[in-house]
Amino acid sequence: MTDPMAHDPLAHVRDLFDLDDEVVYLDGNSLGAPPKAVAGRVRDVVERQWGRRLIRSWSEGWWEAPERVGNRIGRLVGAAPGQVVVADSTSVNLFKALMAAVRNTDRSEIVVDAGTFPTDGYIARSVAELTGLALRPAPPEGLDLRDTTAVVLLNHVDYRTGRLLDMAALTRQAHEVGAKVVWDLCHSAGVLPIELDALEVDLAVGCTYKFLNGGPGSPAFLYVPRNAQHAFEQPLTGWTGHEVPFAMAAEYTPDPGVSRARVGTPDILSMLALDAALDVWDDVSLVDVRAKGLALTGHFMRLVEGLPGIGVLTPSDEWRGHQVSLRHPDARRLVEELAERQVLGDHRPPDVLRFGFAPLYNTFDEAERAAAILKELL
Repeated sequence: MTDPMAHDPLAHVRDLFDLDDEVVYLDGNSLGAPPKAVAGRVRDVVERQWGRRLIRSWSEGWWEAPERVGNRIGRLVGAAPGQVVVADSTSVNLFKALMAAVRNTDRSEIVVDAGTFPTDGYIARSVAELTGLALRPAPPEGLDLRDTTAVVLLNHVDYRTGRLLDMAALTRQAHEVGAKVVWDLCHSAGVLPIELDALEVDLAVGCTYKFLNGGPGSPAFLYVPRNAQHAFEQPLTGWTGHEVPFAMAAEYTPDPGVSRARVGTPDILSMLALDAALDVWDDVSLVDVRAKGLALTGHFMRLVEGLPGIGVLTPSDEWRGHQVSLRHPDARRLVEELAERQVLGDHRPPDVLRFGFAPLYNTFDEAERAAAILKELL
């Protein structure tokens, strides 16, 4: 079949990844593939930076890594330097963001996307219980925001269906009633151009092990815009968020900038593996990534439409991320049998098959191979 994207400006980037050509890997929306440079960089961290430089490495680049790596991610999400910090997990960062958003509020409710990723819902409920605010789930198309709404928590891309929300319109809708908005970018960072600064987003969080390819358990990121940093009072006042961490002062004084969002000692091995992984983005245009992602997912959807028992959940227009979600009553069995045939996707109960297309390394040939094998199984 003819490649629907005759000229692929990202074709050369695949060579930067350590991939098994016998495997069609379509689960980059759960765990990104490893860039080749990561193994050597981690070896250097272990053998030289830790093994030879020892504690001296903290003053030779380790200590500033959360901010330095944060700036690299900031470029991919439309944030100017000094507004993104890499630390902790998405869940922990979400807790910080929501608690900071409702601190000292006279409003009474938190609104959360009714179809949110489960951990987001769990954290939002904990924040509501700790603060005495009500938690109200609502669909993004019917948020019904009010002057009692303190903050809205939304997933930029729905993890189950792949639907993309209109960040500009929904952020504006929240601001019109005086509410803040927290965006979860886990399934959109590294997928499409995001403009956090331009859209005046209040706060955002995201993971780095999906489309950013940081590795299993790689640290998450938190965006706090510069004009809001002085008022960002997070609940986890750990020592590395202190204005002068090594003063070991008895009283906590937060750092004046985004570093106040830090808590404990950073995980250097994972942090610097992520730093190495981000090298693949240095000469990549997110416009090209988005164009190829839409082409890949659109091509795959056309190939699987009409297969016996298959329903396509992912929107067919541009309001989708870089995943295709299908519905079939035997979804779990199909995912397992696809894996036996070297096509790796994943299953979400009860009946969803998910296929994540990472434009940096996935090809149209892989989309066709996956569709052909699924057709055989059906």
